[in-house]
Amino acid sequence: MPKSRGRRKSSGGKKQHKPVRRSPLPLRLSDQVMRDARRHFGGNDELLTAEAWASSWLGRAWLEAPLTEREPEQRLCLEVTGRASTTPSPAGLAAVAAMERVAPVDSRPMLAGTVGILAETQPLPAWHTSAGHHPVRAWRAVDVWGSERVLFIAYDGPTPHTLMAQIIETGGTMVDKLGLLLPDAATAWSGMRDDDDIPMPLTDYDVSAALADLAGALRMTDMTWPRHDDGDFVELRALAWARCRDHLPDWPEHEPLPDTERARLLNAFTTTATHNTDPETADTIRSLAELFLDYGEGYITVGPLAWSPGHAALFLADWLPRKAVLDHDQRALLPDALKRWVDFALTERGIEPRWITPVIEAVDLHLSDFQDAFDDHTAWGPAKQIATLLTSRGIDPNDQDAVDNAIRTLNAERLARQLTQPPIHNS
Repeated sequence: MPKSRGRRKSSGGKKQHKPVRRSPLPLRLSDQVMRDARRHFGGNDELLTAEAWASSWLGRAWLEAPLTEREPEQRLCLEVTGRASTTPSPAGLAAVAAMERVAPVDSRPMLAGTVGILAETQPLPAWHTSAGHHPVRAWRAVDVWGSERVLFIAYDGPTPHTLMAQIIETGGTMVDKLGLLLPDAATAWSGMRDDDDIPMPLTDYDVSAALADLAGALRMTDMTWPRHDDGDFVELRALAWARCRDHLPDWPEHEPLPDTERARLLNAFTTTATHNTDPETADTIRSLAELFLDYGEGYITVGPLAWSPGHAALFLADWLPRKAVLDHDQRALLPDALKRWVDFALTERGIEPRWITPVIEAVDLHLSDFQDAFDDHTAWGPAKQIATLLTSRGIDPNDQDAVDNAIRTLNAERLARQLTQPPIHNS
């Protein structure tokens, strides 16, 4: 008889072990797309609805991608076609067909080929054979300072509608919002605005010019980091790109202000702003005006004189503290000189006085931000740090030879410190 190996006595029945529940892995975005397609697509879908659905998923892929991911939308298209091909279904075919409408150009041949293969065994959605939507008219509304504009592009087709884009210029060109509106949205624009609202009169706009304007603004928005996360923009970004990509203009070339015009503006301003002042104060005010004009040329995209409340805020709280080195006299005269410059610049542009006042008020409002940021050395840009150090050593920033020699000296000092510091040994 074999010996017992220590079998436990029976306790009256087998003990049931509860299975250990493990947290399921999160669904990949492409899996979520396919699951949502089964819920979304039925038998009475419209082309515009399908395009908006696909655009929202492509927008999410774009928004959630890390900075190192160069083609997140193309990756999503590839994964969706793979899943739709592995398990064919009408919903999967509809998902691929919808993405084909609004996906980046490089992904469309793959999507179209997958649609052709799946259509051999699955019914195509009714909207797939539609001729699509075509732009028939456009309008544009621009605010009094040129810092914001709204585009309306009307489309005919299966579902007439208007594509709206709000574009802002403060801090750089960016599409702030996108919307799909009713066909008559543009005509209702004027009636929606009150008399106290900032003037933004609506004018007819060439359709091709509107699409080119939208494409250029989308390109600049895509370059912004972190990515613009407004919900309406993210959902309709791919659709908007699909509508305007063929009109994407060449990169605009920067056209500096002609020397004669720059001199005219500076002379005209200093003549009025320095009346009854001593020559030293007049020189200081002119030096500030040169700074104001530099900022306008480099950072106000619609023109160096197109100051707005937003531009005044950015100049005081961001650009000036990072870029400029001001002596005591310049700092003391800055508030009054900037308000005088804003009045001068906007008057040159023909802006009514009542719309110049909000910009001057913005100067007063953000002066405290300037004071705090200007004294924060950690906020200084590299050029300002070097310029401040050179000035502290008595180097004239306008003497190029002296500046070059001083920078070589600074580099030599930095290298010497690195060589003489004892090495750090990790324990």
